[in-house]
Amino acid sequence: MDKIVYHFGGGTADGDGSMKPLLGGKGANLAEMARIGLPVPPGFTITTEVCTYYYDNGRSYPAGLDSLVHEGIARMEKLVNHRFGDTAAMPLLVSVRSGARESMPGMMDTILNLGLNDETVEAMAAATGNPRFAWDCYRRFVQMYGDVVLGVQKAEGEDHEPFEMVIHTLKEERYGAGTQISDSELSTEDNKELVRRFKALVLGRTGHAFPTDPWEQLQGAIGAVFGSWNNERAITYRQKYGIPGDWGTAVNVQCMVFGNTSNESGSGVAFTRNPASGKNEFYGEFLINAQGEDVVAGVRTPEPVVKLAEAMPAAFGELCAIRETLEKHFRDMQDFEFTIEDGKVYMLQTRNAKRTGIAAFRIACDMEREGLIDWQTAVRRIPADQVDQLLSPIFDAAAVARAKVIARGLNAGPGAASGRLYLNATRCIEATQRGEKVLLVRLETSPEDLRGMIAAEGILTARGGLSSHAALVARQMGKVCVCGVGELQIDYQARTVSVGGTTYREGDYLSLDGTAGLVYAGKIDTAPSEIIQVLVKKSLAPEQSPSYRNFARVMYWCARASRLQVRTNADSPEQAAVAIAFGASGIGLCRTEHMFFNGNRIDFMRRMILSERMDERREAVARLLPFQKSDFKGIFRELGERPATIRLLDPPLHEFLPQTKEQQLDLAKKFGMPVELIMRRVGELHEFNPMLGHRGCRLGIAYPEITEMQARAIIEAAIEVEEETGITPTPEIMVPLVSFSRELELQRAVIDRVAEEVFAEKGRRIAYKVGTMIEIPR
Repeated sequence: MDKIVYHFGGGTADGDGSMKPLLGGKGANLAEMARIGLPVPPGFTITTEVCTYYYDNGRSYPAGLDSLVHEGIARMEKLVNHRFGDTAAMPLLVSVRSGARESMPGMMDTILNLGLNDETVEAMAAATGNPRFAWDCYRRFVQMYGDVVLGVQKAEGEDHEPFEMVIHTLKEERYGAGTQISDSELSTEDNKELVRRFKALVLGRTGHAFPTDPWEQLQGAIGAVFGSWNNERAITYRQKYGIPGDWGTAVNVQCMVFGNTSNESGSGVAFTRNPASGKNEFYGEFLINAQGEDVVAGVRTPEPVVKLAEAMPAAFGELCAIRETLEKHFRDMQDFEFTIEDGKVYMLQTRNAKRTGIAAFRIACDMEREGLIDWQTAVRRIPADQVDQLLSPIFDAAAVARAKVIARGLNAGPGAASGRLYLNATRCIEATQRGEKVLLVRLETSPEDLRGMIAAEGILTARGGLSSHAALVARQMGKVCVCGVGELQIDYQARTVSVGGTTYREGDYLSLDGTAGLVYAGKIDTAPSEIIQVLVKKSLAPEQSPSYRNFARVMYWCARASRLQVRTNADSPEQAAVAIAFGASGIGLCRTEHMFFNGNRIDFMRRMILSERMDERREAVARLLPFQKSDFKGIFRELGERPATIRLLDPPLHEFLPQTKEQQLDLAKKFGMPVELIMRRVGELHEFNPMLGHRGCRLGIAYPEITEMQARAIIEAAIEVEEETGITPTPEIMVPLVSFSRELELQRAVIDRVAEEVFAEKGRRIAYKVGTMIEIPR
């Protein structure tokens, strides 16, 4: 490790945006923003290599790190003209944040306002002339440090964070039960009392006093951020998204700027485009007189960022210019955090923004049209799982018309979801393990809820906005999400949700429309996505669906780039139609046994199996021929001249017969035969090793009339489709489960003989192939 600390700010930076593996995404982009002249508070990044060293060496640090941290603080002191730990003038306060090379929103830890103690807070109050602000920062710091570094967590049975319960109790003591006073309205004396109570909580829960030395605080915070790389929620997140555990996180130490000094200050999170729909608009949220964690934590519901134009027009104008600069420089939609301190804008972070599937397609297409990216880059911007999102069901229009809207919120994650409501992650997971579809309902989510968010179909929160933890994670996961539904009254103890005078209990159904931000009572039926409606159902015209037009454009690009052709599984004309609509080059596997289960066809198959004479078997099989031929004709019509690999009958015969005594009795009555005959036949056909046993090609050899019927159905269907449509089908007949070449030779002889018979009868020939999939380990 040649260099383990990189500086940024003051118009320069040691690193740049290409160094994410070393500096993490946050550190690399802070350096890049500093290099292009954006207003970034100064700081330094401790590299991911230190994190790896930390875990490889018993949670110790490489030699010299402590002195490099002191040098970094000294550089910051010089740039901002404040000293760390100063008790006589405005002290330098810092934030300590994580920064993995891949964005992991909310999964690791952050500490703000570090450097405060009982002396520096007084110096800060005197220097700013604003004691309420100083003690508000101190209260926030003790709470965050106590949680993240000192480990003051919820005790067993507690649903609320312990520090939040202390705040709630003080508010009720001083302002009355049920008070709606916000944290930003707490007085200087309120915050002083909260600091005292928080310190008592720390001592009571940990047995140790809250640290007062700023250097000790900084050392503890750096260790906690490195330690958070392996906390439970970070590990769960990495496992879900395939992020390697040996990458590690960087640590960013940065000069604090304050959004909570007055009503001329604030903090926000913004996107250069709409992350839910992809629309090219300035999108995001802010809170007046607040720090950034207030916005993303979801404890308050923010205002849309466009309202800054009224509250702080100069700052809004600067942010609009920054938005344009970021997109032109990074050539991708950005998600950035900003703070306004007494009217001055500071940039705290930028990253490539998470977006929904709908947004990903629109943004890729729009940016290509705008000349920001080429079409090859546009294709690479869309992960495969976001195609699934675009094809996910939506609510059925008729069902929605009958449903009752019980609340409205912010459309944080588009799509439709119905499920039983649960109020914590553990019970969500337990319910899904029972096979239930669930919705996670919370006042606001936190990283500890991640496992429940993964399990849930949708997420509903009473607080928080479009950049809250719930919204960010839901968009990344492609989950339906409605945030900031202020009408919800959630009682964790009683396990109830009340809204509009009605109470819903855990296990009751709710439905979420994440596109419109609506909450419905009960369960609502779903309908196919717009893409399916255009391509398959033909119930929507292409010009009626912008989503389809973007989808079609991206699929066209994919076709230009692809060298690999993809065939699909399809066992019916309907499945073949869907496959072709989505660009399949043919059918790779048509499983003919699936055709025997439609309607009453299974009865003819069972009669054939139970028949003891050849003529009876041939008669039963002949009854199946029209059904098989009809299916093959439908498939060939949908395919046109694309090829279809059709597998002859594959399963062992016992799978077509009923297995329970009750089912066997019913069949005996239906066929007018002794049940003992059916039971004996089932016993005779039972396979001890069905994969190697009497099935596939061996079944066709023992009962050639089955192979004859299937071959005739395929060849006749192909010829008749050619006669009726002019399309020349391309059938490929697969003989299944071949172990020895002789098995294939025997079945090929039957197929070729039947084909020649059909050619003679029809007076027309058609090309076909015969092959096998060698899959038996003999």
